[in-house]
Amino acid sequence: MAVAAPAAAALVYDRTTGNWVEQSELQPARRGGTAIKKQIVDYKTNHKPGTIVIETGERRLYLVLEGGKAMKYGIGVGRDGFTWSGTHRITRKAEWPGWTPPPQMRKRVPDLPAYMPGGPDNPLGARALYIGSTLYRVHGTSEPWSIGQAVSSGCIRLTNDDVTDLYERVAVGATIVVNH
Repeated sequence: MAVAAPAAAALVYDRTTGNWVEQSELQPARRGGTAIKKQIVDYKTNHKPGTIVIETGERRLYLVLEGGKAMKYGIGVGRDGFTWSGTHRITRKAEWPGWTPPPQMRKRVPDLPAYMPGGPDNPLGARALYIGSTLYRVHGTSEPWSIGQAVSSGCIRLTNDDVTDLYERVAVGATIVVNH
């Protein structure tokens, strides 16, 4: 008598990765959160406390703390063709910022509004840290499933909870280092 093979788990399409995955793998996104939790870690660096170090390949942001430690956050980064690196300063901070999509983005996505006021549905989320004279920001997101992914047009995304925490810890003028 032959024994039937166990039924394969039902697969669903994950639009963030373009792969078919088991339903259980999507659960953190369904709850509106991310499996990447902020934590204090050991961190050896020559950067002074208060510096933000972004490791795009690792998809992590480190806020340098005293005593060889850092607060480590999960981030979403720029997709292929939208990655960058450099050292800048945080030049401005905003709570529930409005968003004006740059002309290049509006050309790629013509149905974007010319301006979107701040609020829970705004792509910049709860807080934004503006990076030098670049078009880029470290900001929150209304799409927490994007954390850990390469999906943005170059900005660095955190969950709204994490960006609010970071916002309280970082001063205007802080150094930000983006490593590709």
